[in-house]
Amino acid sequence: MISTSLLCGMFLGLGACLAFSTPAGAQDGGANPRVEIETTEGNIVLELDPAKAPITVENFLKYADDGFYNGLVFHRVISGFMIQGGGHDATLREKSEGVRASIKNESSNGLSNKRGTVAMARKNDPNSATCQFYINHADNAPLDTYGGGYTVFGKVVEGMDVVDAIAKTPVQDRGGLQNVPVKPITIKAIKRVKS
Repeated sequence: MISTSLLCGMFLGLGACLAFSTPAGAQDGGANPRVEIETTEGNIVLELDPAKAPITVENFLKYADDGFYNGLVFHRVISGFMIQGGGHDATLREKSEGVRASIKNESSNGLSNKRGTVAMARKNDPNSATCQFYINHADNAPLDTYGGGYTVFGKVVEGMDVVDAIAKTPVQDRGGLQNVPVKPITIKAIKRVKS
């Protein structure tokens, strides 16, 4: 997932990602789906793009609807790069219960890893994304194609100040992971909201 531990290998031995443009297609009533990430640092609202990343959006919404993300943390935070979560709890145990099969990489969908976009983390195999995601804290265009590319599937429409605050939190290496927030930043819930 950005290599469950690799995000952007090109930058920090981690993995890679992708960018974003204005949402293209409309769905059911003309609006793209939105979700709110409720965190201990504040809320972030994402607008997803099912026209450009249908498989990825469906996958993410299934995890959100199932309550999979509730209680997990942002376990990798790199200011000026990205914040990654959706796979580990506060003890840094990787959640395995409820993880579904990997999905097809949709990184060639025309969206780019720009500041404020959300993309899927993955392992070295481009088609290995499952549940982990990251929000770009800066423009990271090299992730669009690096190692097969990282799929961007939406963007922050509210709460970029919360992303900025999370990105600035002090980090440490812990539990075999790098850039772990010293104070856990918990995802209380991810739920759909009206557009």
